[in-house]
Amino acid sequence: MTLAQRALERLEGWPDLTAAPASCGTGHALRSALNEIVHLHSGHEADVHLTSRAIRRFSGNLAESTAIRVVPGSRWVTVRLDCDTDVDLLMSLVSMALQAHQAWPSSASPAPSECNFLRVTVLPWP
Repeated sequence: MTLAQRALERLEGWPDLTAAPASCGTGHALRSALNEIVHLHSGHEADVHLTSRAIRRFSGNLAESTAIRVVPGSRWVTVRLDCDTDVDLLMSLVSMALQAHQAWPSSASPAPSECNFLRVTVLPWP
């Protein structure tokens, strides 16, 4: 079982999330009542949909992690899942995304940007 599959199993148990196909057409998504929150594109990568406000607030913390890729102008953060700690990081980001979207519903902000799938180049791990 891949780390993304383990993360998906854990997240599917969260009461605020519902499984759905990813709107980008690749992989699985989990969504809240208002927004897609996470896309799991491969066995080792996930995109988390944050608000612009959350990304600005936590930009320093996001930049410190080698598992996270931030694409300028995107409200999606890519998490590279290489170990169990990365899955825990993903869980924290999904929780943060749920809270951010509840505090700032999409009706109060522009339509969500496309996820980072195929926008981020992740180099293979040695």
